[in-house]
Amino acid sequence: MAALAYALIATDLDGTLLRGDDTVSDRTRAALDRAAAAGARHIVVTGRPAPRVKPLLDDLGGGLAVCAQGAQLYDRSTDRLLWSRTLDRELAETALGKIEAEAGQLHAAVDQDGVDGLTLIEPGYLMPHPTLPAVRVLRRADLWERPISKVLLRHPELGDDALAEIARAAVGSLATVTMSGPGTVELQPLGVTKATGLGLAAQRLGVAAAATVAFGDMPNDVPMFRWAGWGVAMAGAHSALRAVADEVTLSNEEDGVAVVVERLVGA
Repeated sequence: MAALAYALIATDLDGTLLRGDDTVSDRTRAALDRAAAAGARHIVVTGRPAPRVKPLLDDLGGGLAVCAQGAQLYDRSTDRLLWSRTLDRELAETALGKIEAEAGQLHAAVDQDGVDGLTLIEPGYLMPHPTLPAVRVLRRADLWERPISKVLLRHPELGDDALAEIARAAVGSLATVTMSGPGTVELQPLGVTKATGLGLAAQRLGVAAAATVAFGDMPNDVPMFRWAGWGVAMAGAHSALRAVADEVTLSNEEDGVAVVVERLVGA
């Protein structure tokens, strides 16, 4: 691949751009800076909702970010959502009931819509990322107080792949089921994926899919890899993502994103 063959660098956050302590390494930051100097754009594409991405963008200096698995397109320069798609709350409650009918009791959380939306968690739900803020509510009904972008599910016994499979069969056409784990199976608006969100962002930036290189580590990145011109899976990525990746790089702890970006810009 020649330098600047890709004008847009799309990176997942957890398990990809970020290290385990939620920081970006100096090497990765420097590689992205060199890519920007050479004319490439960097965009974050993450399952995290906009309020949990804003502090990272302030540090990274990014402009647009695709958040909430593609349900939100956030503009850091104006601190507003340029586009958002909410999950109907009655539909979400119905979907939860259908999954529980097959899998048994679940523990649920929601990400509220908006640039200041909260993450609400019901009793029994454990946050997969303990560093991310969340508000515990007393009962499930409290989850539906405001519009939401997605629902997060956990099961006391089932693993992520098993729960996702059951959820897809139970939910059908009510919502999109994705797994961005570990410990994170999610329901989002039907048809919404990282690919749809990234497509909207790329259109605004005037960049084609073929000119985009995407980095990720989990099944929720599969649609983004299929959309982009080149997909790079991190070492240890989920097998479903590795199956559609064009290459595999080092892990997020080993500067895997930087290794590829340096090559792209001829560093």
